[in-house]
Amino acid sequence: MPKTAVTTENAPQPAGPYSQGIVANGFLYTAGFGPQDPATGAMADDVAGQTAQVLANVAAVLAEHGATLDDVVKSTVHLEHSDRDFPAFNEEYAKHFSQPYPVRTTVQSHLAGILVEIDVVAVLPSAS
Repeated sequence: MPKTAVTTENAPQPAGPYSQGIVANGFLYTAGFGPQDPATGAMADDVAGQTAQVLANVAAVLAEHGATLDDVVKSTVHLEHSDRDFPAFNEEYAKHFSQPYPVRTTVQSHLAGILVEIDVVAVLPSAS
């Protein structure tokens, strides 16, 4: 199976041996992105602001192959404090997607200084 790495300066650069995204078999798989602004490294203090930036980072990778958040079919979400932050996260997340919404798994995770991390799987527009 051929696979192609996706890279962009418009999303945070990998901090280890992984790609920002991979295209394979008509799908684009992203790495898990945190809430760092790719230009400044700054982060919002609240989960809604962090969620908005995470989804902007994900969208930047998708855009490299002509995809948008509307092409996402699956997302995996890690929240540092799911019991406290889920309602605010969910409200912000919903602003970035339209129906039919992607399937989603949301778990609580220890995230070392951030509140949210998200990775997605999107079908590429030319594959749909």
